[in-house]
Amino acid sequence: MPATLLTDTVYEQVLGLIQQDKLSVGDRLPGEHALAARFEVSRPVVRQALARLRADGRVTARHGAGHFVGEGPELKTIDYGPIQGIPDVRSFLEFRCILEGESAALAAQSRDAKLRAAITTRRKAMDAAALRGEPGIEEDIAFHSAIARASENRYLILTITALMEQTRTAIRVVRELSPQPLMHRWRDVRAEHMRIDEAIAARDHAAAREAMTQHLRSGIARLFPRKG
Repeated sequence: MPATLLTDTVYEQVLGLIQQDKLSVGDRLPGEHALAARFEVSRPVVRQALARLRADGRVTARHGAGHFVGEGPELKTIDYGPIQGIPDVRSFLEFRCILEGESAALAAQSRDAKLRAAITTRRKAMDAAALRGEPGIEEDIAFHSAIARASENRYLILTITALMEQTRTAIRVVRELSPQPLMHRWRDVRAEHMRIDEAIAARDHAAAREAMTQHLRSGIARLFPRKG
């Protein structure tokens, strides 16, 4: 990946980390070495991303102490508000079909093998969580986030990150209210994730878009099964 695009990606990943870890203004960020390891990039790339974040007021630096969350207005994201009931869940999943279908298609076109491999890693982590008897909600979210990062589109990354809490809520609602037996639901979701992963790995953007859209539409079907 060109250095500029790599810096852009790390820039968005640091913003995602701030939101994911619920860091507040003044909270300390991980050090350069930790960020480089976390995002699998070199320290010079991290430094360039942090320089941009400082310039935008999103982080601040204190000599000898590291980097901290800034209070720039750019830290604010679109406030979609919480999901308020079952109709909202359906609308949210329909919105994700549009958003994440394209995210998957772009991820399949990525030339960065590491970004595509990270998707497989996240899928396997979700499988492992299920085998341990854990809900795997965070692993599910991480899988979709890895796809967004592989899209290399900063606006998709920012939007999908901004919707993280709504995504958690939607996953919980579908799981709790779906009449489909747990084992059958897990079998279907696992197969759907596999199809998405395989299409992206094969760099088949049309298949990746279709697999992601079908996965999210299946979530709607699990919550609103057809009668008769």
